[in-house]
Formats: sequence, C-alpha cells, structure tokens
Amino acid sequence: MAASHLALRVATLLTGLLECLGFAGVLFGWTSLVFVFKMEHYFKDQCELNATLMVNSTEQADCKAQDERFSLIFTLASFMNNFMTFPTGYIFDRFKTTVARLIAIALYASATIIIAFVSVDTAPVLFLAMPMLTVGGMLFLITNLQVGNLFGKHRSTIITLYNGAFDSSSAVFLIIKLLYEQGISLRSSFLFISACSVWHVGRTFLLLPRDHIPYPLPSNYHYGLCSGSSSIGKEKRAEPKQMEQQSKDLVSLKDENPGPEQQEKLRSFWHYALTRRFIWHLVWLSVIQLWHYLFIGMLNSLLTHLASGDRVLVSTYTNAFAITQFFGVLCAPWNGLLMDRLKQKYHKEVRKTGSSTSMVALCSTVPSLALTSLLCLGFALCASIPILPLQYLTFILQVVSRSFLYGGNAAFLTLGFPPQHFGKLFGLVMALSAIVSLLQFPIFTLIKGPHPNSPFYVNMTLVLATLLTFVHPFLVHQECRRQKGSPSPAA
Repeated sequence: MAASHLALRVATLLTGLLECLGFAGVLFGWTSLVFVFKMEHYFKDQCELNATLMVNSTEQADCKAQDERFSLIFTLASFMNNFMTFPTGYIFDRFKTTVARLIAIALYASATIIIAFVSVDTAPVLFLAMPMLTVGGMLFLITNLQVGNLFGKHRSTIITLYNGAFDSSSAVFLIIKLLYEQGISLRSSFLFISACSVWHVGRTFLLLPRDHIPYPLPSNYHYGLCSGSSSIGKEKRAEPKQMEQQSKDLVSLKDENPGPEQQEKLRSFWHYALTRRFIWHLVWLSVIQLWHYLFIGMLNSLLTHLASGDRVLVSTYTNAFAITQFFGVLCAPWNGLLMDRLKQKYHKEVRKTGSSTSMVALCSTVPSLALTSLLCLGFALCASIPILPLQYLTFILQVVSRSFLYGGNAAFLTLGFPPQHFGKLFGLVMALSAIVSLLQFPIFTLIKGPHPNSPFYVNMTLVLATLLTFVHPFLVHQECRRQKGSPSPAA
C-alpha cells in the first residue's frame, strides 16, 4: 500500500473517531444540559412552587411540571434516535455517503443554531431542536461505521470503537456545563459547535468516498484526495461483486456444499422477523434500553431529590455521571474482543467436528448476551436504592452495560440471521424498541404522581422485567445445544 494511501486511511480513521466522539451521541449527556437549562430558567413558568420552600444559592426547587417538560423532550429525542435508524439507513444505502452526510450536517447545524438562540420564552422549540440534533448525529455514526472496511482484519475493532465513541460523546454536554459555570454562555458554546459544520463538510469531500466503502476492499481502491475519475468508476463496478462475496462469506464457510443453510437465503424477511429468536432479542434490547433511557431522562430529578435540593451536590454528581460516560469508548471494544475470541475457539471446533458454521458463530454471542443482562440487572438494582453515594457505582455499571448493549445487538443480528436481511432486521428492531422507549414518559409521570419522588415500587417492577432478558441468552444456548453438530435454520 502506498504511503499516501495509508496516511489518507489513517486520517479518515482518526477524524471519524473524533467526529463520533465530539458530535454523534451528545444527546445522552442530557443530564448535564438539563442542569444548565434549569439555571437559565427554561420552563420555570410551569412550576407551582410551595410558598414555604426556601430557595437560596445552594438549593433549587423540585418542580414536577418543569421536570416533565425536560423528560418529554428527552423521550422524543431518544425515540427519534432509534426509530429514525431505518429511514436514515435507507438514505445512506440509496443516496450514498456524500448525500447522507450533507443531510446530517444540515440537521446538526440547524439544531445547534436553534439551541444557541433559545430563550426562556422560546424554550418549546427544544422539542424540535433535540430530535434534529439526534438524527444528524445518528447519520454521522452510520456514515462513519464503513471506515472499518478500510482496515480488513481490524474491521470489528474499529466498528466497536466508533460505537464506544458515540456513547462517550455525551461528555460534550458536560464540557458545555463546565464552561457555563466559568461564564461561557450557552449561546457561544452551541454557535461554536455549529461552526464546526465547516470541518464536517471538508471531511465529507476530502476524506470520504462519494459512494460506499466496499468490503472486502479491492486492492486498487482509492477515494477522497487520492481518487480520480477512473478509480471512481472502478469502485462502482467492483462494489456489487465485493458485497456479494461478503454476504457469501458471512453466511457460511461451507457455501460450496448446498444444503439447508443455502436454502435460508430464499426465505423472506418476515420469516426471520417472526421467529422466536428475533422476538426474544427484541425483548432483550427493549427492556435494557428502556432502563438506560429512563435513568438518563430522570437523573437530574433523582439527584435533586436524593441531594435534598442541594445544587452544588447535584452538580457534583452530574459531573461524575458525565465523566463515566466518557469511558464508554474504552468499554465497548471489550465486548467485541470477547466475541472474537469465542468465534476463534468455536471455528476450531467446526474444523474438528464438522458442525454448522452459522450455528457455532451464533453460540459465541451467548456469553455477551448474558453478561449484558447481568450488568443491566446490577445497574437496575443500584439505581433502585435511594442512597446518593451508591449512585457512583450505578454510573459505572450503567456505562459498561450500555457499551455492551449496542455492540452485542449488532453482532447478534449479524451472526443470527442472513446478511441480506441484516439492514432491514436492524432497522426493525431499533424502530420497535424505540416505540417501547416511549414508556419512559408515562413511567416518569407515574413516579412523580401517585408516588412522588419514591420510585421504589416502579423500579422493582422494572427489575423484575429485567429478569426477562435472561430468557434470550438461555434460549439461544438451548438452541445451540440441540443443534450442535448439525446445520440448522434460524428458529
């Protein structure tokens, strides 16, 4: 590989990592931003303050109506984060990299400008701005995940690294909060983020291809600064063949022997979408994701209650939570390494016993699925105990669990179903789990209503629901045991 081509690919990798880390998943730093919004008195007119409540420099009123507005904004934005995965994925597939990124940049820049000029009187426009920011960030992630194709055998590591950077980008709102406390206005911070759109545009045209990055990568592949008209034509002709070969490689190492696994390719998308395997995976993802979204959305209200309205203490714990989120970029690759190691182990078994390759690969996901459920259970139990210092442990378990969740979701869909249905199944599971995530607002209202600031019973119900997630790895394990040594379709 020419030195110039290697330098270009490394530049694409590093700038993509920076883009995911600094912009893609900022929504999940919502707790830090809510703290600033409250300092700016957004939705304060909704409050019904108790005349006997003393409010001074270290105390803040716990306002149910104000918290509900912020919870509803986060519910809507997090719903769009998942639900729009399918249409944004279609945009990326249909219109390729450049068009998808220009849409992302337009959404992101518009959202940050709106937030920059929001005032107390215009605070309701946050219901529009935050979903726009979320969808733009999701498109940044989707268009960057293909960068892993440039690095062959390191592809999975780079993809999980980018997903971890997406999680860690929530620390951006912590930086905005800290700058705000040092006298830098919210408007200045978001105008700076909006100005970074110039960098996004430059990266789009100079460091990324106009089309998709194929996998496996052709030996003469060029893009960006090193591309020319002839090479672009070669890329377009080579890509369909490369993608077809990738699908064959991922389905089985034994495609040369026609059998039941080959027959799977002929089955429809709905055949797989209605299988027990997919339905329990949807339950697994939806319950765990609901816990994470609910926790992030109501964390400011929870900390305010546990700290008895002490604003300094709430700020300290908010900072601690945001800092732990930053380490998601370090946690995410461990899940990929675990599955890669198990796949290598099971592939040796394939060569010795002649077992089904697809089933053996699926079995490698069982420890990841079970470990993610266990981490979520620990996180849920800690979050349910109303002891403020214990929340430090809750923060750690939350970030590790969330880092494992999305990588494990993508890996299971890749290994458990034919690759030609991956995009549709991934979009479907994310869209359906997004609908489930809408429950976070009625749950929040329930906590603040009949059981004000005492979510114990609601949390215990959710903990019991979390136990359902262990059914999924158990059923996959049982399926592996039953069909070990013989090829089998998804069931």
